[in-house]
Amino acid sequence: MNKLVKTAALVLLASASVLAVPLAQAQKFPDKPIRFIVPFPPGGGNDILARAMQPRLAELLGQPVIIDNKPGAGGNMGTDMAAKAQPDGYTIVIASNQVTINPWLYSKLPFDIEKDLVPVAQAASVPMVLVVNPSVPANSVKEFIALAKASPGKYNHATPGTGTPQHIAFEVFNHEAGIKVTHVPYKGTGPALADLIGGQVQSAIGTMASVEPYVKSGRLRALGVTTPKRSQAMPNVPTIAESALPGFEVPLWYSILAPSGTPRDVIARLSSDIAKTLQTPEVRQRLTDQGFEVHYLNADQMADLMKRDIARWQKSIKDIGLKLD
Repeated sequence: MNKLVKTAALVLLASASVLAVPLAQAQKFPDKPIRFIVPFPPGGGNDILARAMQPRLAELLGQPVIIDNKPGAGGNMGTDMAAKAQPDGYTIVIASNQVTINPWLYSKLPFDIEKDLVPVAQAASVPMVLVVNPSVPANSVKEFIALAKASPGKYNHATPGTGTPQHIAFEVFNHEAGIKVTHVPYKGTGPALADLIGGQVQSAIGTMASVEPYVKSGRLRALGVTTPKRSQAMPNVPTIAESALPGFEVPLWYSILAPSGTPRDVIARLSSDIAKTLQTPEVRQRLTDQGFEVHYLNADQMADLMKRDIARWQKSIKDIGLKLD
């Protein structure tokens, strides 16, 4: 009996040790730098938001948070890198709602948003703004639509890349307005805005965060925002819905995602520290000043939002008839 008791005790101790390993690992997290992938070049909304969060998030985590810009394929390259990273919490990616749009634009993506990545949190949303070069003789959305109808093929619009929310927003605009403003994709927001300001292209739908400085300086003219309500950052700019196209709404939100298989307690730690980062007055003020609307959702709430958006964009992309391959 004593021998049996000793054997059982050893088995229990061994089992407890095995169970304690992941717990100990989780308790140690993080014990090295966090790689924060931005799947676009510097200067766009993803990058601005990530860099605003970075210092406080690193302070809370007690480890460096390293911004890693990995542009390409309209944001899909950097997102794919995150999807294929070790699921240990040390690689995260900032992703817009592009990840719920692209499955319906491409017949095949290198990752499956519903299987290969998991939500950590939503950080913010931001209005998008229809802007034109000041040389365009339009001071309202209605006037711009009239110009495009009067001169088919004359006007172009710049985007940070094919399949980005900015691209899709303009395609929705084209569809609902009954016009065809030609798409000119760039490798990021910075080069797209440079050519828009320079007059090589005439229009764009860009994030409030990226276009606001140029609107304020008079280098771009804002015609309308894509949200149902006016933005506090530009209260004098009407919505596209109120000024020309009733019911028009194209949201843009930003989430933080991690590879599938990342432990739940690690996700919870990251999400909690993101929430605390967004509550920091300096971070909130910096983001608000740049046109963001701070809006935190935890991992479960973000999963629900992504599920709803996937269904919404499946229908919307089908209605537009847009396919990119």
